[in-house]
Amino acid sequence: MTDLIITKENNAVFTIILNRLDKKNALNNLMYKQLCQHFDYAKNNNNINCVLIHGDENCFSAGNDLQDFIESSQDDSLVALDFVKTLSEFNKPIVAAVAGAAVGIGTTLLLHCDMVIAASNAKFKLPFTQLGLCPEAGSSLLLTRLIGQSRAFELMVLGNTFSAEQALHYGIANQVCSPNELLKIGEKVASSIARLPSDAVMTSRKLIRQATQLQLSQVIKNEGDEFARLVNTPECKAILGQFFN
Repeated sequence: MTDLIITKENNAVFTIILNRLDKKNALNNLMYKQLCQHFDYAKNNNNINCVLIHGDENCFSAGNDLQDFIESSQDDSLVALDFVKTLSEFNKPIVAAVAGAAVGIGTTLLLHCDMVIAASNAKFKLPFTQLGLCPEAGSSLLLTRLIGQSRAFELMVLGNTFSAEQALHYGIANQVCSPNELLKIGEKVASSIARLPSDAVMTSRKLIRQATQLQLSQVIKNEGDEFARLVNTPECKAILGQFFN
């Protein structure tokens, strides 16, 4: 079987590549567990100063693998929450290079990144309520702080798709480039960060995030509790079941 996630390490940059391209990098339980392991490794490795995460020039992630999500046992079905917790507590800079689909967690994980490079073909979508669910990954706090309540409601409740240029306007992305330049620019940005004095970078990152961080863990818990409740409602089960009928 093809490795669903590939990693490489070069010049203090740890690169995580989503490699389930036949499923548009939809994340299943195994991938979430591997992501937790990879971020823990990067966190505890003093030779790593920055993490770069990407798919390819056509796809970042279509979000949760709904088939896997439905078939999982109740205890395992929310293993994604372990990844969210790992991501929210990570202490080193994260750069994301995003192309194509960035759906659900494919967008909300970007709110935990320090810099996001978006290809012009990137399409972002937060289809929570359409699935009978609610915001996750701290997005109800992070996105609202970034773009305000009204716009956050529009994106997370109406769930309209938005473009790379809109993501740039909202402050979700730092820059937009052509798809064929994406990975090269992502690597360049990550390498630039990794070359800086690591203590100064990590301290600055901590200070930038300190006000939000105090609230984030509680918000993630609240979202997780509501998500777990909603996923077991008849309405949500019916909506998810329709995808495979």
